[in-house]
This record gives sequence, C-alpha cells and structure tokens, in this order.
Amino acid sequence: MNRWWLLPGFALLFAVHLAVPLAPLDALDPETARLILVELRLPRTLLAIGYGLSLGMAGAALQAIFANPLASPDITGAASGGALGAVTVAYVFGLSGAVAMAAGGAVGAGLALALLFVVAGRNAPPARLLLGGLAIALAAGSATALLLALAPSPFAFYEMWRWLMGSLADRSLPQAAAALVPALSACALLWRGRKAYDLIALGDDVSASLGIDPRRLATRAMVLAAIATGACVALCGAIGFVGLVAPIAARALVRGHPGRAILPAGVLGALLLMGADLLVRFAPAGREIPVGVVTSLIGTPLFILVLLRARGMAGGLR
Repeated sequence: MNRWWLLPGFALLFAVHLAVPLAPLDALDPETARLILVELRLPRTLLAIGYGLSLGMAGAALQAIFANPLASPDITGAASGGALGAVTVAYVFGLSGAVAMAAGGAVGAGLALALLFVVAGRNAPPARLLLGGLAIALAAGSATALLLALAPSPFAFYEMWRWLMGSLADRSLPQAAAALVPALSACALLWRGRKAYDLIALGDDVSASLGIDPRRLATRAMVLAAIATGACVALCGAIGFVGLVAPIAARALVRGHPGRAILPAGVLGALLLMGADLLVRFAPAGREIPVGVVTSLIGTPLFILVLLRARGMAGGLR
C-alpha cells in the first residue's frame, strides 16, 4: 500500500493546525498576528507533532517486541508515573506552575521505569516486563486518584483532571523544546533499531543466530519508549489511544512488518493528535475540552474496528 500520501496530508494538517481558527491576517495588527502564530500556535503545533510522533513510534516498538497489538506506551508505567509525579509536586509541595509540574512528571516517569527494572529485572523476558509495567501503571494511577480525592478544593481537582486528560495549550517554545529534545532523541534511536524489530518477529532462534538478544532489545525499547512518552506526559499530561491505534494502522500500510511500521506509526500519531487538537479549538466559548477526551472518542471506534476485523466479523470493510 502506498504510504507517501502521509506526507502531503501531514503538511496540509500542519498548516491548518498552525493557522486555524485565526482571523484574517490583514484584519490583525502585524505584531498581534506574530505573537499569536509564534508564541501561542507554534509551540502547540510542535507539541502536537512531537507528542503524537513519540506515542506512535513508541507504541510500534512495544507492539513489535511483545508481538502484541494491544501493547502501548502506557505499559511501561512511565505515563502513570509522570502523572503521579506532577500531582505530587502540585499538592504535596504546593508547586503548581507548568515548569514545576513538568519537572515532577519527569522525575515520576524516571522513578516508575527504575522501579520496573527493580521488580521485573533488567534483562527480564518481555512477558515479565509487560506484567511489571502494568502493575506499576495501576499502582501509580491509584495513587494519583487518591491525591486528587484529597485535593484541597473541587476547583483544584478540576484543574488537575483537565491536565491529566492532556492539554497542549498555553505552553511556551522553551517548554516545548525541553520536552521534545529528549522525546525526539529517543524516537530517533527507536527508528535506528527498526531492522532488529523485523528480525525478532522471525523467532528467538533466528534473531539469536543473527546476534540479536530479544531481552536486551526489549529492555532498550522500553527505556526509549518511557523517555519518549514520559518527557511529553510531564509537560502536557497523559493522552490515550494514540500510541495504540497509530501502530496498528501503520502495520496495515507496511503489510505487517513491525520494523517498517515505526516511522509511519509516528506520522500517523502526529496526524491523529493534530486533528484531535484542532477539533478542541472549536469547543463552545468559555469551555475547554481536554485533547485526551477527543483522542479517546476517535480511537475507541477505530480500536473496536480492529478487534472486529481480527475476529473476521468485518470482512466487508477490508
């Protein structure tokens, strides 16, 4: 299947996401138009691209090493740990600024990953890493819910809920750079190992004969996935379904090759997140819809369709 249509689609959505909805430029003061585009829209667009790319590529790598289309970046526990770290900084230490919460989220994601390797073992088999990541994600999610329940006011609870559901708004270029530099560096390393993900799909014996250790590859992929997603979660909150749906769609484009799906999954993830954030902007005046709600609404029917096709119940939709 031709994948090059993703490039013009990406360029078009990038331009639309950057400039819409925006009053005609000739109706705005030039300095005002510059401030809107550079200070408000550009960081938001770059974060949508970088966060979506990170989720898609991390999800594709994890689905490859676990040989499971249900694997997603959430299973490392980094996303839940990042959310717990941000909430802890806000309510335990009283630091509710964006930079402080981002720092707390980064520390939380790192601690969750470290705990995973303590619990499961550094060179544990993929199945044990999967179970350990799920346990840590559930524990961190429960701790976050407890902190929110003990929030000093319902308004604080609402503010944190909105952040936990994901938001790309009101971020500066330096903040975006702080999140995207480590995230995209990890994505580059994931893409660099794309051939190994294709080889491990042939089986442990074949990959071992070619000098690839599946356990070490799984550990490396989980670390890179945690860095890629944890850096973005720390700044923008948790956004679901992108890292699950984008890799599944990408594998359909590359005829099932897990390694070749890494980059297309990232591009599809960026397209999905840009589209979801664009829809958020058309919310009624005075209302703000978290972008994670929109990605869940978009991703859920797509995910159900994938399950139906896997069961052979949607053959006419192929």
